Amino acid sequence: MLLTTWQIIKLIIWGIIIINEIAALYTVFREKRDIAATWAWLLVLTLIPVLGFILYAFLGRKLPQDKMERIQSQTELELSAALEEQKKQFLDMPRPKKQTMRMYRRTIMLFQSIDNAFLTRHNQVDIYTDGQRLFQKMFDDLSNAQKSIHIEFYTIYNDRIGNQLRTLLEQKAAEGVEVRVLYDSWGSMGVKRSFYDALRQNGGLAEPFLMTHSNLFDFRLNYRDHRKIVTIDGKIGYVGGFNVGDQYLGRLPKFGYWRDTHLRVIGGGVYSLQQRFIRDWNASQRHVQDKIIHYRPYFPPITVKQGNTALQIVSNGPESPLEKIKLGYLRLINAAQDHIWIQTPYLIPDDSVLDALRIAIHSGVDVRIMIPCKPDHPFVYRATQYYARQLANEGATIYFYQNGFLHAKTMVVDGKMASVGSANLDFRSFKLNFEINAFMYDHHITDQLEQIFVNDIRNCKVMTPEMFAAQPVWLRFKQTFSRLFSPIL
Repeated sequence: MLLTTWQIIKLIIWGIIIINEIAALYTVFREKRDIAATWAWLLVLTLIPVLGFILYAFLGRKLPQDKMERIQSQTELELSAALEEQKKQFLDMPRPKKQTMRMYRRTIMLFQSIDNAFLTRHNQVDIYTDGQRLFQKMFDDLSNAQKSIHIEFYTIYNDRIGNQLRTLLEQKAAEGVEVRVLYDSWGSMGVKRSFYDALRQNGGLAEPFLMTHSNLFDFRLNYRDHRKIVTIDGKIGYVGGFNVGDQYLGRLPKFGYWRDTHLRVIGGGVYSLQQRFIRDWNASQRHVQDKIIHYRPYFPPITVKQGNTALQIVSNGPESPLEKIKLGYLRLINAAQDHIWIQTPYLIPDDSVLDALRIAIHSGVDVRIMIPCKPDHPFVYRATQYYARQLANEGATIYFYQNGFLHAKTMVVDGKMASVGSANLDFRSFKLNFEINAFMYDHHITDQLEQIFVNDIRNCKVMTPEMFAAQPVWLRFKQTFSRLFSPIL
C-alpha cells in the first residue's frame, strides 16, 4: 500500500518530534542541574525544536570539567593558617549580649564556613557611585603603583576609557611594575587579543579568564567571569559593579547616566581581593611558568590601622555546589528587624530568596527595592518587572530609577550590615557566573549607603500595585512569559 504525500509529511513531522523529544531529554538530563532549570530547558527544547538547541549551545552547556577542576584546585594562599585561628576564636567566643554583635557573629561565621572568608577589621572604605570620579581615583592610584597591578574585569572595551587604561598600564609595565590583566572573553567581546600587544611587549601580561582565546569556540553565555577586581601593590583594592567602558561613564545615549556602586579599600580586605585574583589568574594559565608561585610579596605587612570598617570578601562560582553569595543575601534578609534596602539591575530571585523577602515583608520589615526603568537585556528586564510586580503586591516598595541606568548591586540591612559587589539578585549571579562581593559590618558605611539610596529615590518613580495592574495586558503577558525562563536567564 502506497502512502500519500500528506501521510509521508505527517510521518516525517512525527519523526522529527520524536527525535527532538529524545534529544531534548538526553541533552538536559546528561548534566546535573537543579529541577527548575531542567524543566525550563525541557520547555525551550520542546517548544522550539531547532532554535532551542542553538539556544542551549549558548546558554545551557555547563563548564567543562577540566576548567572546573582548575578553579577548584587553587589553594587558599597566605590566609589559610590565619583563617583557621580566626574560626577557632569565633567558635570559642562567649555569646555576645548585644543583638547587633550576635547578628555580626553569625554572618561572619557563615562566610568563614562556606567560603573561608577572612574577616578584616580595620579597613578604610570609600564608596563611588559615579564612573568619572571612580576612574579618576583609580587611575591616580595606578599611576602611583610601585610593585604590582592586578586587574580583573568582565568587560574592558576598546574605547576611550579602555584605551586610557591600556596606555597607563603600558607605561607602568615599562617602568618595571608587574602588570597582569584578566578579562572575560565574552564580556569583552570585540576586543582582540592584539589589543594588549604593546602591554606584553613592555613586560605586562593579559589573558582571558580560563584561557579561552577565541569566542568562535567559546560561545557559551553562562559561566562568565563577572568579577571586578583591582589590586595595587597589595595595599589598595577596588571591587564593585563598574566595568571598563565608555557606557559606564554615561557616554552612550542609549543608557544615559550610568549609576553604579564601587568600593575602594585600603587595609586587610585587599589581601582577600589579592588572593581571589591570584587564584583566578593561576586557574587561567595552562603552563606552570605563567602562574604566580611565590605569593608572599603580594601580601605586604599592614603596620597601622587604615580605618574602622570590618568586612569579608566573598566569592561565588559554579565550581562550588554552594551558592555562597545567595546564602549571604539570605542571611542578611533573615536577620533584618527593621529594614532591607536593595538596589539591583536584575531582580530574578529563586524561590528561597523570594520567600525570604515575603517573610520579611509580612513580618513588618520595610523592604525597598530599586531597579532600572529601562532594559539593557529586554527579556531579562521583563522577568525583573514580573518579580517587582509580585513583591509590590506582597507589600514591598518598588522604585523605578529614571536618571539613566541603575547597575548597582547593593543591600543594606537595619543600618548595620551591607553588601556591595558584582552579584545581582538573580539566578545567573547565584548559580552560573563567577562573582565577588564585600560584606561589611560598619554603621558608618551603611549610613552612607542608605543616604545614597535616599538620594536616588529623588530620581525614581514609585510603582504601586495599582500601577502594575494598570499596565497593558500585552506587557504583563511578556513579563509572565519571561518569568517562565527565569532559571536560565
